[in-house]
Amino acid sequence: MNIYEVKYALQNFRKRKLRSGLTILSILIGITAIFALLSFGIGIKQYVNQLAEESGGNKLFVQARGVGAPGTDENFFLSKDDVDFMGKMKGVDELVGMYFKVAEIKYNDQKRFYFVSGMDTSKIDFIEETFSIKIIKGRQLKKGDDDKATLGYNYQFDDKIFRNAVNVGDKVELNGRRFEVIGFYEEVGNPQDDTNIYVTGEAFESLYPNSKDKFGFVMISSQKGVKPSELASRLEERLRKFKGQEGGKENFFVQTFEDALATFTTIINVINGMLVLIALVSLVVAFVNIMNTMYTAILERTKEIGVMKAIGARNNDILLIFVVEAGLIGLIGGILGVLLGYFISSIGGSIAAASGFALLKPAYPLALIIGCLVFSLLVGAAAGFLPARRASKLKPVDALRYE
Repeated sequence: MNIYEVKYALQNFRKRKLRSGLTILSILIGITAIFALLSFGIGIKQYVNQLAEESGGNKLFVQARGVGAPGTDENFFLSKDDVDFMGKMKGVDELVGMYFKVAEIKYNDQKRFYFVSGMDTSKIDFIEETFSIKIIKGRQLKKGDDDKATLGYNYQFDDKIFRNAVNVGDKVELNGRRFEVIGFYEEVGNPQDDTNIYVTGEAFESLYPNSKDKFGFVMISSQKGVKPSELASRLEERLRKFKGQEGGKENFFVQTFEDALATFTTIINVINGMLVLIALVSLVVAFVNIMNTMYTAILERTKEIGVMKAIGARNNDILLIFVVEAGLIGLIGGILGVLLGYFISSIGGSIAAASGFALLKPAYPLALIIGCLVFSLLVGAAAGFLPARRASKLKPVDALRYE
């Protein structure tokens, strides 16, 4: 491809503005959809990778089976004896049992129902490290703070949870009992986690006396040099025997942090894959439109092709001219599609963040931009190949006689 072929293609675009514009529009739509969808997929992957780096890959979760979130099914729990047993196992570094229940939270004259978590204050640094969160306003809970609570990120804003924002020092009621708010956690990125309430384990037990020593899940870190997957297998086998349960009928399951992230990533990849396949349908339409446009252009320029051949143009020259023209149609559509996709995904990311889904943040790596542009160029060139091949095989005499 040289500058003259590009100039020649651009001249033909100007001569047939409406047709060229509609053809470019067809590929623009497909590239826009693919760029926007992939930017969200890449953004979520980056979020997951960052979470893995911050939390470390040595974490495991032992969770009671049941319906709903951990600890919400009264019939399934991990006892203190279970936790003590796991704590004595070889390869276990740290572990902590977590309480989890739905509570009625009241602020001023408004009531809401969200999850409250009871935390062992002696393990609070380990809990925060595992969840990759930290206090951004106020302070952490500590031993003796049985009438105090820390809140998730969303409570800090008007009309997010309550009509008015909650501030450090304010009082809220949990199941009718007053707690002083002493801190707020940073944004996790999804509404459920950002509306959680955290109290001490002792405070939780006073709120739910029947739940004492009945944990919804247990967080564990493996010792240095111990593979979490191997520790998970041993934990499952030995805890099953300790509880006297048959294989496959356990009332708990063990999952490594990597497994949890892999499951989340797989779900996101499947969803993104389906959406991209849908977007590819529009590119198939664009492919057909470009091909149709090029066939029409060849019919209109048959005499022109005859003249070029008569003055010495070879078949390969004619082939390249029309492939370049089709490729430029695709490239222009790709450039506009990337720009529009960036605009749409940016707006989508802002809307998601405003709705409490900050983890749905698009990312725009250079590879995504270049990949979309190259892909659109190749789609255009491929669509123009058959028409261009037909044009290159026209005989000069027949082409000059064409009416």
